[in-house]
This record gives sequence, structure tokens and C-alpha cells, in this order.
Amino acid sequence: MGRDATDDAEFAEFATAGRARLRSTAYLLCGDWDRASDHVQEGLIRTYVAWPRLVRNGGELAYARKAVVSAFLDASRKRSSTERPAAEHPDQASGEDVAASVVDRAALMAALARLPGRQRACVVLRYFEELDVRETAHVLRCSEGTVKSQTSRALASLRSMLDDASHDELVVAGRENLPW
Repeated sequence: MGRDATDDAEFAEFATAGRARLRSTAYLLCGDWDRASDHVQEGLIRTYVAWPRLVRNGGELAYARKAVVSAFLDASRKRSSTERPAAEHPDQASGEDVAASVVDRAALMAALARLPGRQRACVVLRYFEELDVRETAHVLRCSEGTVKSQTSRALASLRSMLDDASHDELVVAGRENLPW
């Protein structure tokens, strides 16, 4: 059964509606908006290929989320340890004085960046995407026990990093070791 204009229109509508959410998830995984866009693009390409089957069986968003996480994990395995970003992209100012929340967010992102990719993916899927253990295991193609142990280790590491260092120390020290 071939692809028709209706399938393409439905996919375009789905991609437009879900892109921001998928990009936020990808950003939490990789910490860089440009790379997040690349992971979403790759995930949407994979979703487009499977689109006719997805529409028949449902689960389009779940499949797209899984494809984005897989794109992140695939890229993190391929990435050279010698790559470094050329320049930083500052976030746009909101006009409000949000210095404390910015410092907290930066510290959390630096701590999250120190986690291994699979642990980071478990935390993002469980606490940002609000997936349960079973759904997270399905997305990561692992057992529920693996999700539980990886999440537990990740949370223990995050608590340790955030408790043991001041936010300023963590953010400054984290910049040297950021994987993105």
C-alpha cells in the first residue's frame, strides 16, 4: 500500500503539533537546542518512514518520542570525544529577574550532563516526559529492572552532585566536561 497525499498531510500536521514537545525532550537529553533540533529531525524522519503503519495502529507520539531518544543515543555513541562546540548560544532573556532559577537550572543541566547517556535518558523520560517504568523500558528497549536501576543510580548521582558542590562550583566545573 503506497503513501498518499492524505498521509503526508496528516504527518505534516502531526510533526507541526509535536515538534516543540519533542525538541524539549531532545534538549533535556543533549543540552543544546541546535543538536536537539537535529535529533528531532532524525526522529521525525524515522517516524515518517513508519507513518502508514503508525496511523493504522496508533501510538504516533510514542513512536516519535522513541525515535528521538534513539537518535540521541545513536549520536552519543558515534560522537567523537574531541568535538567541542565553537560558540555558546545564550538563551533569550525573559525581561524578569530570574537569576536564581537560571543558576539552579544551569546547575541541574551541568549535573545531568555528567550522567551517562542511558541514565540521562531514564531521568528525562521518567520525570520530564512522565512515562512510567514500563513505557520507559519500551522506549529504551531494555527491561523494567534496568530502568529502575539506571534511574536510581542517576538520581543518587544527581543528589550527590547537587549536595556536595555549590551551584556555582557545579556550573563552572561542569562546563569543562559537558558532552555537548
